[in-house]
Amino acid sequence: MTNTYTGADIVGADIVIADYHNPLHQQMIGELMNHYACDPMGGGEALPQQITDTLALKMSAVPNALTVLALHHGQAVGLINTFPGFSTFKCQPLINIHDVIVRDGFRGQGIAQKMMQTVESVARERGCCKLTLEVLEGNGAAQESYRRSGFAGYELDPAMGKAMFWQKFLD
Repeated sequence: MTNTYTGADIVGADIVIADYHNPLHQQMIGELMNHYACDPMGGGEALPQQITDTLALKMSAVPNALTVLALHHGQAVGLINTFPGFSTFKCQPLINIHDVIVRDGFRGQGIAQKMMQTVESVARERGCCKLTLEVLEGNGAAQESYRRSGFAGYELDPAMGKAMFWQKFLD
């Protein structure tokens, strides 16, 4: 698999698969995650320094975790974090897209779509049956970006409605 994908529609941008043991990639992952966390869509609060400093190494311990970075002149401007899952209905692996981040000032340039293409390529190489993700109801820009990448709401039977994403904290 090639680790660098150049986006033709993004001048000077490269899409790379992060190396969790590369100190520069570790720093980029922490900074982009904190950038997202500080945004209202990410909760509006900075992450603790301990998390930004150790996140990439902790992710390296998750089998088949994948982070895709978008670089513009060496600066990290986008990130997608993914984790493996399994579809019992298809009896095949899947990839869950957990975080999608594009820095302010770089949005609307096709960066998310280029990163999604890389994730999809890896998923196909791994024999995955689908990609999944969650999106906030109020994040219309992200929803439109995901639609352009081929995503749609999930439902088995229209009479039962669309699937909802819930959580329960286990402090």
